[in-house]
Amino acid sequence: MSFYSKFSEYYERVFPFREEVWGFLKRYAGSSGNALLDVGCGPGHYCGRFAREGFRATGIDLDEAMIDEAKHHYPDAEFRCLDMRRVDEAGGKFSCIWSIGNVMAHLPADELAPFISNIHALLKPGGYWIMQVMNWDALAGWTDYDFPTRTLTADGSSATFHRRYSSITPESLRFTFSLQQADAVMFDETVMLYPAGLDRYLSWREEAGFRCEGIYSDFNGSPLKDVPGTGLVLVFRKE
Repeated sequence: MSFYSKFSEYYERVFPFREEVWGFLKRYAGSSGNALLDVGCGPGHYCGRFAREGFRATGIDLDEAMIDEAKHHYPDAEFRCLDMRRVDEAGGKFSCIWSIGNVMAHLPADELAPFISNIHALLKPGGYWIMQVMNWDALAGWTDYDFPTRTLTADGSSATFHRRYSSITPESLRFTFSLQQADAVMFDETVMLYPAGLDRYLSWREEAGFRCEGIYSDFNGSPLKDVPGTGLVLVFRKE
């Protein structure tokens, strides 16, 4: 069973559509009619909104249930079940590509450079690539980190959402996330993530031929913060 199938009842409470994210992406999407690509699109909210605004939006995700959900709700956008390691198979040229929600942290360091090179090849000249991951530099020296517990409600019931990083090293860490209702564990999964600091992303960007257009902590454009649990948003432009 896929991640989304097991977690669907509460997914929208954890990962809702956010207007500030949409507004940030739209600043770099260009004119209506442009082709856009969401790498790790989940249930397709942002592609769906762009399609409604007249853009040609494509979303890819490895979770088949996510893609089925996206196709059902947003028939005007295009969705494909595709591993981001094969992003070069997305086809066409795009004016803007984004990968948000820490998706890129699932790629080990030796797979990131080819991925970034493929993103560069898929972009039109002058196009933008936007990425969001955790600010891994703010966790330097930490071996474990617990996110604040979140209480979620759905259909009159409530549950708590837990996230934890453990066994943190410069090369990898264990990400455990679970959903609990009273004393019952409804969902519990652990995956490996691969942290990379800002300097490494900028180095890979330079090798691929991108120009850095912005470094932020969030989609409100806040300056980068040296605080564990905060994000890193980078905007790159293809020359």
